Amino acid sequence: FPYPQIMFTACELGVFDLLLESGKPLPSDAIAAHLGASTMGMKRLLDACVGLKLLAVEMTQEGALYRNTEISNIYLTKSSPKSQYHIMMYYSNTVYLCWQYLADAVREGRNQYERAFGVSSKNPFGAMYRSDDEMLKFMAGQNSVWSICGRDVLAAFDLSPFTQIYDLGGGGGALAQECVSLYPNSTVTIYDLPKVVQVAKEQFVSPEERQISFHEGDFFNDSIPEAELYILSKILHDWDDDKCKQLLGKVYKACKPGGGVLLVESLLNEDKSGPVETQLYSMNMLVQTEGRERTAAEYSKLLEAAGFGVIQVKRTGKLYDAVLGRK
Repeated sequence: FPYPQIMFTACELGVFDLLLESGKPLPSDAIAAHLGASTMGMKRLLDACVGLKLLAVEMTQEGALYRNTEISNIYLTKSSPKSQYHIMMYYSNTVYLCWQYLADAVREGRNQYERAFGVSSKNPFGAMYRSDDEMLKFMAGQNSVWSICGRDVLAAFDLSPFTQIYDLGGGGGALAQECVSLYPNSTVTIYDLPKVVQVAKEQFVSPEERQISFHEGDFFNDSIPEAELYILSKILHDWDDDKCKQLLGKVYKACKPGGGVLLVESLLNEDKSGPVETQLYSMNMLVQTEGRERTAAEYSKLLEAAGFGVIQVKRTGKLYDAVLGRK
């Protein structure tokens, strides 16, 4: 049943933002009028949100009054520091369109951008960044994820000995911002495609954040500068084993002796029996990328093949886990 679409629709229409801004519970007809929706349609949407615990309802003599729950105030309103609005919109308008072709993805073993959007599926990120607007939505969505998960993965190990850090595929910079906040003696360079770096500078990372710098390039085809620590957050799960080995091999060669690489990924159980969220992420990798989710042992094997040793794994109990390999 399309539970997520109910949440996505309420976000897109601005239901949670309106209720936060109003400061008081509102009737369905007032919400519908303010948001330009039908009274009947809005009433059904609000009641479905109550059923999903995204809204609360209070019955009065004048009728039903709706208000946000704590969860919706924190995660579903645009103004919240932990807002997940942007990732919700990305899933609603992009990811779920690819999922319509899940059966085709299973049959063919490849992503479904061509069917969903009429663009070539040979380069997943070329398809993912098929327009400036789409790229901005993706970057904002990833930033919103790190606003609630970033500190957990960065604190999984003591990274304070590493002061020179490269965030490969760092996108909008939210993880880099969390890193310099947690480790104030560090500097982080975001290494990403030129058009991604341009948007990050314009939209997400202020010039005043002097501990964060940028490096434009394609880390598969261009050189990787020397650093003490490389962060690969949700990078390897986009690619097959051969591509992962290629990238990790380049990272190993560039890494300073005594340095390391931090993988941030959602880890499958060793028997792949769960967690269910990670199993679903792996299905998403099927419809959107060339990769998959892996177990800790599988990531360790990739790191060892590149030359890294003293591999440590830390499950955070949250969405993403951490694997640290040392040179």
